[in-house]
Amino acid sequence: MLWKLLVTSMRPYGRLLWGVVLFQLAQSIANLYLPSLNADLIDKGVTKGDITHIWHDGAIMLTLSLLQIVCAIAAVYFGAKMAMKVGRDLRAKIFGRVGSFSENEVQKFGAPSLITRTTNDVQQVQMLVLMSATLMISAPFMAIGGVIMALQQDVGLSWIMVVAIPVLLGSVGVIVTRMVPHFRRMQKRIDAINRVLREQLTGIRVVRAFVREPVERDRFAKANADVTESAFKAGRLMVTMFPVVMVVLNLSSIAVIWFGASRIQSGEMQIGALFAFLTYLLQILMAVMMATFLFIMVPRAAVAADRIQEVLATESSVVPPTEPVTALSAQGTVEFRDVTFSYPGAEKPVLSHLSFTATRGTRTAIVGSTGAGKTTLINLIPRLYDVTGGEVLVDGVNVRDADLDVLWSRLGLVPQRPYLFSGSVASNLRYGNPDATDAELWDALEIAQAKQFVTEMPEGIETEVAQGGTTVSGGQRQRLSIARALVREPEILIFDDSYSALDTATDARLRAAIRAKVKDVTMIVVAQRVSSIVDADQILVLDAGKIVDRGTHSELLKSSETYREIVSTQLRAEDAA
Repeated sequence: MLWKLLVTSMRPYGRLLWGVVLFQLAQSIANLYLPSLNADLIDKGVTKGDITHIWHDGAIMLTLSLLQIVCAIAAVYFGAKMAMKVGRDLRAKIFGRVGSFSENEVQKFGAPSLITRTTNDVQQVQMLVLMSATLMISAPFMAIGGVIMALQQDVGLSWIMVVAIPVLLGSVGVIVTRMVPHFRRMQKRIDAINRVLREQLTGIRVVRAFVREPVERDRFAKANADVTESAFKAGRLMVTMFPVVMVVLNLSSIAVIWFGASRIQSGEMQIGALFAFLTYLLQILMAVMMATFLFIMVPRAAVAADRIQEVLATESSVVPPTEPVTALSAQGTVEFRDVTFSYPGAEKPVLSHLSFTATRGTRTAIVGSTGAGKTTLINLIPRLYDVTGGEVLVDGVNVRDADLDVLWSRLGLVPQRPYLFSGSVASNLRYGNPDATDAELWDALEIAQAKQFVTEMPEGIETEVAQGGTTVSGGQRQRLSIARALVREPEILIFDDSYSALDTATDARLRAAIRAKVKDVTMIVVAQRVSSIVDADQILVLDAGKIVDRGTHSELLKSSETYREIVSTQLRAEDAA
């Protein structure tokens, strides 16, 4: 999986890769040629006192050294550039894939895990690309070339290489194999630490309100300790690798000098050849040691690559149509035809055989107890989920057949949990319509009953809002979310319990303003508060995922026992009448 991901990611950067290969090869050739020149200099120049030969070989060695430095710098530059681009592209691919996910896939992976896969996991693969670009080319070439050059110096000592190289490779292989499970656990535990931290930051008010700081500190300490434990176990194996490499390297050097001295004494070998053979052996073992840096990174990068590939290979359960309908009429009609929906793995459906129609200029309200399926019903209209039975139609077209961008352009959604992005009030409102003028923003704010508090802000609509809208109250956040939907000027407005944080007076003014100024728009409202929907054209009463009653407020008071129970818990008898 790792190598498939690397090949796919590096394919667009063939020129950079070839640059890395050529500069690495040039550096390696210069590095391999230097010991032979050194041996020749010792045996012919220094021993015989040939000054001309010393100057000649010395000049060549100096030139090769400078070439080696230039090539090394160039190889690292091109390798780093390629690694950064690979990381950039992987993050873009993951972000694009996650953006296409439905709620099912997002919940399957979880937000903390998706964040880790986009950041930490990509960084592991990116670092492997960088190390590969700087070491993977030169290390094998240095090892193979070193063997050939060493044999040219003396064949009699070659048995040392035959012993040392397999011992080194075998030792490193055993250590790396034992590191893989620890790295796999480490990445999962990083997910856990991200999840705990995210929960604590998001729910900081709840934590403080219930004086749970000590408990949350313990939760974070445990998650932190788990990551540390995995890192320690992997680190202990990692640190044993370098002593093993150095022991093999030093023992091999001793063996070369010991047995080489005997061959020099017998006249079978020259002093310069001994130094050259020792240098080549060290180069071979150093190449193997450089490869160990890759071996250290490969297990963790392999785990990261598997996690990245898992995201990239996951297809959204909401599949775009092969031949999408791109032209929808501006009727603003929403129709549910015998709709049934079940969550994956659920024992029974959340919604069962729902049928109703919301037409242009009308207001359809949906009420029911907690868990009745109201929000799920709303989520089927913009295809956050796909129905498991029946059809959802917008302007007579099945939402499964409509182009998603065209479908979403018809809708203005105010979610149950309003969310504001970091930026100004204006930038949040223009999220619905980037081309909206300031006048249009103020009109939307006025309808949403948000104009007064925005005017009182230090910089008006240019006032900065923190991520999530934490710098404004819950009611203000809801009104800004409603204004954002109104700026879009959609044919269909969907309110998912969007009045819950408003007081009754503000709720009434908001509904009156929408009735007066937002006409010819289909409105679908999910509400817990009956006072928010008493003026609806039709009210659907949901119970256990089924529409048990429907009608206007006055009709349901007469005919629906379930609706009367809901009303009686909220309104006084005279208000209900």
